[in-house]
Amino acid sequence: MIAKRRQYFAILLFIYLLFCLSQFAISQHSWNTNFSRLNSTAGLSSLWINRPSLLINSTEDFYGSTPILLRGTAGPRFLCGFYCNYNATECFLGVLLFHNRSDGQNDIINFPQLVWSANRNHPVKANATLQLGRDGNLVLADSDGTLVWSTNTTGKSVSGLNLTERGNLMLFDKRKRAIWQSFDHPTDSLLPGQSLVRGQKLVASISASNRSQGLLSLTILNGSWATYTDTDPPQYYYTSTYSDSPYFSFDGQTLTALQYPPTSTAQCMKLEPDGHLRVYQWAVIDWKEVSDILMPDAGNCGYPMVCGRYSICTNNGQCTCPQEENFFRPLSDRKPDLGCSQMKEVNCDSSRYHSFVELKDTVYFAFKFSHELSSSIFWLEGKKLEECKRACLSNCSCKAAVFENDWDSNRIGSCLLLNEVFSLIDNEGGRGKTIFLKVQNSSMALTQSPIIPGGKKSRPFKVIIGATLAALFGIILSISTCFVLFKKRTDRSRKAGYLLDLEPILPGMLTRFSYNDLKIITEDFSKKLGEGGFGSVYEGTLSNGTKIAVKHLDGVGQVKESFLTEVNIVGGIHHVNLVKLIGFCAEKSHRLLIYDYMVNGSLDRWISHEKQENGLTWLTRQKIISDIAKGLAYLHEDCSQKIIHLDIKPQNILLDQHLNAKISDFGLSKLIEKDKSKVVTRMRGTPGYLAPEWLSSIITEKVDVYAFGIVLLEILCGRKNLDWSEADEEDVHLLRVFRRKAEEEELMDMVDKNNEDMQLHKEEVTEMMSIAAWCLQGDYTKRPSMTLVVKALEGLVSVESNLDYNFTNVPQVGADNQQREATISMKLASVLSGPR
Repeated sequence: MIAKRRQYFAILLFIYLLFCLSQFAISQHSWNTNFSRLNSTAGLSSLWINRPSLLINSTEDFYGSTPILLRGTAGPRFLCGFYCNYNATECFLGVLLFHNRSDGQNDIINFPQLVWSANRNHPVKANATLQLGRDGNLVLADSDGTLVWSTNTTGKSVSGLNLTERGNLMLFDKRKRAIWQSFDHPTDSLLPGQSLVRGQKLVASISASNRSQGLLSLTILNGSWATYTDTDPPQYYYTSTYSDSPYFSFDGQTLTALQYPPTSTAQCMKLEPDGHLRVYQWAVIDWKEVSDILMPDAGNCGYPMVCGRYSICTNNGQCTCPQEENFFRPLSDRKPDLGCSQMKEVNCDSSRYHSFVELKDTVYFAFKFSHELSSSIFWLEGKKLEECKRACLSNCSCKAAVFENDWDSNRIGSCLLLNEVFSLIDNEGGRGKTIFLKVQNSSMALTQSPIIPGGKKSRPFKVIIGATLAALFGIILSISTCFVLFKKRTDRSRKAGYLLDLEPILPGMLTRFSYNDLKIITEDFSKKLGEGGFGSVYEGTLSNGTKIAVKHLDGVGQVKESFLTEVNIVGGIHHVNLVKLIGFCAEKSHRLLIYDYMVNGSLDRWISHEKQENGLTWLTRQKIISDIAKGLAYLHEDCSQKIIHLDIKPQNILLDQHLNAKISDFGLSKLIEKDKSKVVTRMRGTPGYLAPEWLSSIITEKVDVYAFGIVLLEILCGRKNLDWSEADEEDVHLLRVFRRKAEEEELMDMVDKNNEDMQLHKEEVTEMMSIAAWCLQGDYTKRPSMTLVVKALEGLVSVESNLDYNFTNVPQVGADNQQREATISMKLASVLSGPR
């Protein structure tokens, strides 16, 4: 009987094994079939269901995948699909980077890298669906029908889904142009050839096991790329304005990951949960770290969470809590890198019992970046130590203060207030910064009333009367003195608030408006014309029917500087190609500027064809270009002081009813003396229009010439400098297209294709492109002055030959161009002696 049972059991086991093998063969065949055709989808209404069938060999807790699209046949390969843990309870829709196995087996993926994910904050389960609907929207829904993610491309003429050779997942139209692409929505990784621009950021995961968005990010600032904590305000732990790595390039506005060496295997750059920016490369059987980009500067301790909150990191990477045992304790005795916690939480309702724990020779990672990047609320200069501590005690959200004495003073220094405290850095033996951690004193202090010492109970009557009268007189005298001082201070504050240091600079021709008057004139600021760098612009009408534009400056940081700069510059100059400043309002905290109203708005609306019904003819564009050039020439050379605008872009060029161009928005401008050729200033302006020399912070008026060259090119081509709607990634940056077309001698292809009149004048347009190239020279000494540009536009000067079309290249400074300008100016002095 037992023998028969064993026999039946063996037969059943054999049948079960045959069934499993058949199922594996079926799935294997299906997988191989999919591999041969999974490159793109054409046609709509496609549906994919998450049913993991592909095995994954990984050190992580992820073992299966549902493939949707595949790219690559050898070396680096990309797979778009669902990436799931062993029981498919946590799945991500994303793009996997992996290396093809040398033995040719395709049934298992070895150690893939998840380089992009659509739903990192919301994992889905088995039977979740991805659907490309007939309306053009790509939608991810969980197994219970809950909407998790979509591309929001409804009604955008989507024809299909594609995964490019670079790992870019994209929706395309009938002309194969990108409607939506994953490269525009990065998660924590950059692939070779992928760029990060202003407005985009990488966000590290919370941890290796939790892929949700964490606290650390990387983004593009004005002229630099930076890593920071995503707090309010951000705390920066690394910034860079230049490229010094073979693994990426940075031109001041775009960070691009590079393949190094070019013949290398699969590679990616990743911002990791510990704050490191690492580059990984496939090495035979597994991934190998080939670069830790931030490490040379940040060291072991320069990362926000290297030791957790409130913990002190030493140079060898050890973590310890502050020694004050009554206030801090480690979260885990066995894992000191998890950080410390306060034994008693700081309570804002009992601020009188707050005090500080002082940590000498201790620094904070964000201190050296805070001078330029922190707001005036959290960064204080020229303060005494006691003022720094008092500022933190008076601010409930402040949890610590970092103070450093100035080099030339033992009592005055810089102060950084922190509303979040991350890892601290031991600086023993160095020039000490001191950190003051706010703590809550013992609870006994909250229950016991202060003890007031008592005196004798019986005193002579006269002594009591005399003491009472003396005290009363002292009180009256103190109140009177305080009242007089308060009144004087109030009067001075009121006067300062209203005048804002305007008396020394106002030329006496501007009209001062009250804030209430402007509310009536603008109908309570109801008609918004647009937004600028420091505020919004509203339409208004004066009592005589004249329309005006009212610029309302917002915020607190640079508003006063911008307001004074604009009033000082525009209020004292007059030119037909500069927007006229009519008046101003400086009342209490309100800062407003009143300008002539420009009926046709800003130039960028016309370049991007928002005014397609009229379009700009070739003659009109020539007139606009000439107007801008003459306005800049006036600023640079005809004013009592040289004025560098520093923010020339189409948004700051306004057009009146006759389409005359006028330069506006002087909030970032710089005044320099006529006898000075250079000025040192912090980086300012708009990414995409910044000259290469901004990286040195030593600039001349030639930065305006460079920006003018870009605007000139935008006008001639009828497109923006940075246009992500271009189907080809190589055509996104206008300057790259310009360089390529110039080398291929196909500049006519760049002429505005949406305007028939421009197409009829192709030859003239391409001739003017040479002026743009002249203005865009990487060496600023080889750019023309704006006066020379005006002459070139009028046909009086020929454009310089031997132009360098590598517009970001900054060669050694020479004097050849200045000599040529001097020669031309002398030769044409008699011709151009009349007024412009």
